[in-house]
Amino acid sequence: MSRHNGNTIIRWLIFLGDIALLNGILLFFIKFFPELIPPVLDVKTRMFAFICNVAMVVAQYFLPTVVYKRQLHMSSVLLRVFQMVLVQTTIAFVLIRILYNNGGMFRFMLYYAPTLFCVLMAARCIERIVLKWYRQSGGNTRAFILIGNDPANMLVYKELTEDRSTGYYPKGYYSNSFIEDGPKELEKLGSLADLDDAMAREDKNLIHIEEFFCCLSHDDAEFIKRIMRFCDKHVIRFFYVPRMLGNYKLNLKVERFGNLDLYTNHQEPLTDPVNRAIKRMFDITVSLLTCIVMLPFIPIIALIIKVQSPGPIFFKQDRTGLNGETFRCYKFRSMHINNDSDMQQATLDDPRKFPFGNFMRKCNIDEFPQFFNVLKGDMSIVGPRPHMLYHTEVYSDLIDKYMVRHFSKPGITGWAQVTGFRGETKELWQMEERIRRDIWYIENWSFLLDLRIIGMTFLSLFKPDKKAY
Repeated sequence: MSRHNGNTIIRWLIFLGDIALLNGILLFFIKFFPELIPPVLDVKTRMFAFICNVAMVVAQYFLPTVVYKRQLHMSSVLLRVFQMVLVQTTIAFVLIRILYNNGGMFRFMLYYAPTLFCVLMAARCIERIVLKWYRQSGGNTRAFILIGNDPANMLVYKELTEDRSTGYYPKGYYSNSFIEDGPKELEKLGSLADLDDAMAREDKNLIHIEEFFCCLSHDDAEFIKRIMRFCDKHVIRFFYVPRMLGNYKLNLKVERFGNLDLYTNHQEPLTDPVNRAIKRMFDITVSLLTCIVMLPFIPIIALIIKVQSPGPIFFKQDRTGLNGETFRCYKFRSMHINNDSDMQQATLDDPRKFPFGNFMRKCNIDEFPQFFNVLKGDMSIVGPRPHMLYHTEVYSDLIDKYMVRHFSKPGITGWAQVTGFRGETKELWQMEERIRRDIWYIENWSFLLDLRIIGMTFLSLFKPDKKAY
């Protein structure tokens, strides 16, 4: 079990460091800002420090550090520190107010809590840097092996070894044949029969592996069960890697159906009713406010459109929406009336555009009527941009997973648009990349991501995208 003790030691060191930092902050306030300390605490300093330390122990127990984890985004560290500081300060405040019902504590906590948060976050950044350096130097490593020669195993290998600071160390792989185009440094340890034999005699080299990544056919179910039993017996982490069908990755995720755990190749956060309700409430609130603000400007925009190009003010077009259903999309008309609007994208020097229409397209003003679509429920503020029916028909045959983008409501703006893939798609790879980013958005949705996309879109009003035509 000594091979699993490394992370435990790291957690204990961080815990003791947090306690030391907490007491350092208390001493700092007592020494340099005594005017912030409530009067009763001047004579009860020891009890005050004791309560704060107890509160920290409780907070650490329920919300221990995550900085030691190998695959970790810094936002997770920030969230965990925020939660821990919130719990620690709340417990300390309540206990002190119960024991000493005097004023001044709330004012002190307003200074103390942000200071504790900033100090702990700075400590976490330093700890992360030191830990990465230590792992890159060969410490706190985690050995793993791959089982099978499926291309999916190479995705695992690249994910674990591209960043050496994660501390993953490949011992090799077992397979009946060599991995095609496998890296030279990835050693073939033997066949599946060799692995079976090594497990049967409990080979010491195998027992000291921390993680097994297995990518075998379900036809090998009995052998896979033997591998799992071996891992369970020797406290080794076992991971089953979904196989790839040609170049198509089975990106399976667990989904609960009653008492059953089933697997789907797509799982979207917006299947959660709570997430859908949050997004819908935000859409309605923002769209309603935007429509009210836009009302005085509609007559002005309408007049300019009429002067420069006779015809209707609004452009209406059938587009593909949620679940592949058709809906009527609204925009301010930015082109002269023509017969190609349902099949041809706008180009850089498109003769169909009139001057004010060109300006509206560059600044996204022509999209504002789509807030009415959002209020109706056909669209969301953020989501994959709705395509004209002709493009849906064409690209659904050319691009794998094209229709997956319709698992989400279309949006006025989207992740693909704010990351450089808006406007005309002259080549197929451009549309493929747009679809890839649309699907990434659907599978990684969060309210904060929506706010980020809206912020990036807002900035484009002042710095128009060169592809906005």
